[in-house]
Amino acid sequence: MRKRSKRYEKAAALLEKDKRYTVAEAIELLARMPKPKFDESVVLCVRLGIDAKKSDQIVRGAYSLPNGIGKSVRVAVFAEGEQAEAAQAAGADFVGSQELADKIAKEGWMDFDVAIAHPSMMRVVGKLGKVLGPQGKMPTPKAGTVTEAVAQAVREFKAGKIEFRNDAGGNLHAMVGKRSFEPQKLQENVEAFIEHVRTTRPVTAKGNFILGATLSGAMSPGIALAVA
Repeated sequence: MRKRSKRYEKAAALLEKDKRYTVAEAIELLARMPKPKFDESVVLCVRLGIDAKKSDQIVRGAYSLPNGIGKSVRVAVFAEGEQAEAAQAAGADFVGSQELADKIAKEGWMDFDVAIAHPSMMRVVGKLGKVLGPQGKMPTPKAGTVTEAVAQAVREFKAGKIEFRNDAGGNLHAMVGKRSFEPQKLQENVEAFIEHVRTTRPVTAKGNFILGATLSGAMSPGIALAVA
């Protein structure tokens, strides 16, 4: 069994057993927990009532948080011609087509957080599924990362738009801000994301859709939330 740090143990001691906290209470509690030496990311985990083995119950998409995530996002864009120029003007970190795909496939290059592709580039990007898929970086229309409005997508992800997809256990993990955020802004991000997740319920899912949720710092214990 992995030994927890003293900082983690002190933070865990603040939790009340079996209590479910409101979002505001959880954020206030998180603020009282001992901090690491860096600005910790705040992560929301939502447990869903889905069968993750069924393709028609996969929950996936992208969402622009009201107050961003407090992190610089590196965006790679697959585009050519005017679309490539527009992506660069919008702030894309890397822009290319076949040469960019070759760098990923042959050199294992992954120095980006989000990949965006113009539909015409899927002939190139489609071959990267086995490489980008496991990393959660494969462009897809559902996440808004395969789009003709490449420049707009770049601006949105640079501003804090996040991608999400359930894991094999039916859980969604999303970064919703930093410990340094003002409590009100962090609360707005958490509540807005939970409400957005409610709208993604697959039509084939049965019973309760959101079964539970926890909020935590990247290196802090999870705080159970009271979500209906």
